[in-house]
Amino acid sequence: MAYGHKTQYQARPRATVVLLAARGRGNARIAAETRLHVDTVRTWRGRFADGGLPALADRKRSGRPARFTPVQIAEAKALACQLPVETGVPLSHWSCPELAAELTARGVTDSISASTVRRWLRQDAIKPWQYRSWVFIRDPDFRAKAQRVLDLYARTYEAEPLGADEYVFSSDEKTSIQARCRCHPTLVGGGDTRNSRHFTAERDAQIR
Repeated sequence: MAYGHKTQYQARPRATVVLLAARGRGNARIAAETRLHVDTVRTWRGRFADGGLPALADRKRSGRPARFTPVQIAEAKALACQLPVETGVPLSHWSCPELAAELTARGVTDSISASTVRRWLRQDAIKPWQYRSWVFIRDPDFRAKAQRVLDLYARTYEAEPLGADEYVFSSDEKTSIQARCRCHPTLVGGGDTRNSRHFTAERDAQIR
């Protein structure tokens, strides 16, 4: 353990203390050679004398006491499995910050972070923000408005079928590229190199 290449860093000086003690060195000399405090040397010698090599490992620590009870965690997961509209919250779906705020408002927890809620939901693979729902149309004229679009999909316009030379185009505007007129006219090839570079830079800027 003292010289092994696979020995953990914290175990190496502890094994070195035991090895030097087995060679008859005192605590003060061992502390000077290992650059440890004499109390640390005395501690590891005593633990090795009581439990052998296994005693040189770290003892199990209790850690920080749990802040939230299992009941609070279960209530948070149960709330995430409900639709916000069923609880009176004006949201389409839950997010971790909204769940944390709602748990605090209901008095389930005094205060809780969104990251804690996200960790709880990850344990059971609960993702309420990916919930999908249907939007029910309430427009009384929806049938008439949608009929024109659906007829075009069926190649029909005003109850008459489209001819072989008639086409239907559907276009939409992308998020970062707008369908608008060019700001500058197209330059003729082989012209001024400086103007060509200027045109290329502006074209790239428009595309971005």
